[in-house]
Amino acid sequence: MDSAIGLLERHGGVALVGADGTGKTTLAAQIADQLGEKDPVRVIATATRSVVPFGAFGPLVEVTEVGKPAALIRSALDSLLAQADSTLIVIDDAQLLDPLSATLVYQLARQARTRLVVTVRAGGPLPSAVAALTEDGLLARLDLGPLDDTETRAVLAALGESRDDVYRRTGGNPLELRMLIQTQSAATSLDGLIDAYLDGLSAPARAALAYLAVHEPLSAADLAALAGPDAVEQAETAGAATVFDTAVYAGHPLFVERVARAADPADARRRRSEIVTRLRATPCRDVADRLGRAVLALDSDVPESVDDVVAAAQQALRLGDLTVSERLAGAAVARCERFDARLALSYALAWQGRGREADSVLADVDADALSEAEVMAWALPRAANQFWMLSEPERATAFLQNIRKRINTTADRLTLDALSATFAMNAGNVARAVEIAAEVLAAPEAGDMAVAWAASAAALSSARMARFDQVGPLVDRALGAEHPGLLRFTVGLAQTTTLLMAGQPAAAYDTARQFTDFAELAQPGRSIGDVLLAQVLIAQGDPVGAARLLGPAAATLERTGYSWGPLSLMYLATALAQQGEIAESAKTLSRAEARHGTKSALFAPELGVARAWRLATVGDTESAIAAARDAARGAQRGGQLAAAVWAWNEAAALGDPQAAGALAALADTVDCAFAVAALDRARG
Repeated sequence: MDSAIGLLERHGGVALVGADGTGKTTLAAQIADQLGEKDPVRVIATATRSVVPFGAFGPLVEVTEVGKPAALIRSALDSLLAQADSTLIVIDDAQLLDPLSATLVYQLARQARTRLVVTVRAGGPLPSAVAALTEDGLLARLDLGPLDDTETRAVLAALGESRDDVYRRTGGNPLELRMLIQTQSAATSLDGLIDAYLDGLSAPARAALAYLAVHEPLSAADLAALAGPDAVEQAETAGAATVFDTAVYAGHPLFVERVARAADPADARRRRSEIVTRLRATPCRDVADRLGRAVLALDSDVPESVDDVVAAAQQALRLGDLTVSERLAGAAVARCERFDARLALSYALAWQGRGREADSVLADVDADALSEAEVMAWALPRAANQFWMLSEPERATAFLQNIRKRINTTADRLTLDALSATFAMNAGNVARAVEIAAEVLAAPEAGDMAVAWAASAAALSSARMARFDQVGPLVDRALGAEHPGLLRFTVGLAQTTTLLMAGQPAAAYDTARQFTDFAELAQPGRSIGDVLLAQVLIAQGDPVGAARLLGPAAATLERTGYSWGPLSLMYLATALAQQGEIAESAKTLSRAEARHGTKSALFAPELGVARAWRLATVGDTESAIAAARDAARGAQRGGQLAAAVWAWNEAAALGDPQAAGALAALADTVDCAFAVAALDRARG
């Protein structure tokens, strides 16, 4: 207790980490009592709510700015802080948080004015944002272990028990000790003791747990209506359930885990149907409740209408929960042919990097039967899939041109042009990308999606062309648009590139970190955020830190069709080579070359520099310098003058005597701090 409070006071937050049954929840409650917190904000994560966006927080948060990940989390955070203020916040069983709730907890931990106690089960998988709480130093970690032999005997004495075999059988685990004393069972494991405890409960109490195993929490009124009028009281008296405000939770997560595992599927489906029917009698309280009901109804005998399922899938998509959106939209498509359901499903699949599946979903649409608006909604993701996921850029470009002939609306044509600008940028034609984007952005008819595509493509193209003064306004326009998917990371790369060229690596790191924080909502966003951070770390001379991020990021991204996949491998090959990792850098470079093509031609300079460092690692300095020169000259020919300066700087680092002259020739065109410093370094 004293250790926990000391850590909380010094660090503002503490993570209580331990195995099941070691008293994490009990200690969290004792901390609140000791601090005089009569009514702490308590968030209890559950297994059934872990599949629902913001499922753990429910009515504690208000969600606005849906569709903009940064604003989404910020609005939820602001609404929570408005209620909590300086009150202690306790997050129980954080390993069961859904991704959005986990990200919200991470952002909450960064707020200096909050005090946070988080309990976490040790040894199992964790949401990345929960693991980062202690890894990033936001919370102090306190590991809770079992009682020792003396402490176990003291507990037994206080209970009037005297058994010599208790410590040997329980290992001092408090929950195991409680189960053994209550059941007097001969079981030799915690699971076995819990099963014996559950078998000894009254029928109403067992029924209450059976319903909670399907949907937790339930209101006391709903659970009483479902399991019987005495069920809640009997379950609470037996310690099988606990009531907070009007919500009923299992007394321990393992209770409902064991009940769910033993449940007959037909019985579970019947209970699910009963819960769905009961909940429909009252309006939805919040977004989490709405989506939770939609997911719950999927495997019941009382499904929601297809209209409601599609609406829920679209809501989940806007929240960034691609898994829930995929599940709901897939269920709608399975029930009937719906264009809007197919569209939601295709986006959910594509944004997870599963482009071939997304293309298959869209290929089954009868395009001739679509209205012009529907043609646009269908054509945009299909063209994007063809370009990136299927690695068929020529087919995608031709497809867009054919679709444009069918479109009469100016706004829609501008949207198609904006996507063409994005294609041009990725293909390395940055001047053409900027030209097309400028036409789109100058048109008053351009919609949000057109603005987002055009402005993000123009921002990154301008950064790489060394038109740094144009990047800021383009970034503002891109981020000001309501836009889908991963375009925010294109904007992020434009920002980090510009800041690095301005000689501001610390600001570039902070910017990349912001994108990483919000990227935790889902993969592949988290991995793309790590690529932004790695770019900065390599520039700062930290290839070890970069490789640590890029290893898992590249493994995720190369399975997708995004151009981020080849780029992550290029950076990883460079970082490994700079550490002298001969074999690993060679293998990684080979993977980068295999996945590189028209869709990632923008990053040809990065590939050339990766080749240069790999050659330097094996001592072939002459070839290394030649590869760096090729990368720099190729960047210049393509109009990527900032990338050319960077590549010449790498050539100088490898010992190229021509680098100083090349950098001097670029000095008048590329006006930035990095170019000046690179020239000074090259001149020695």
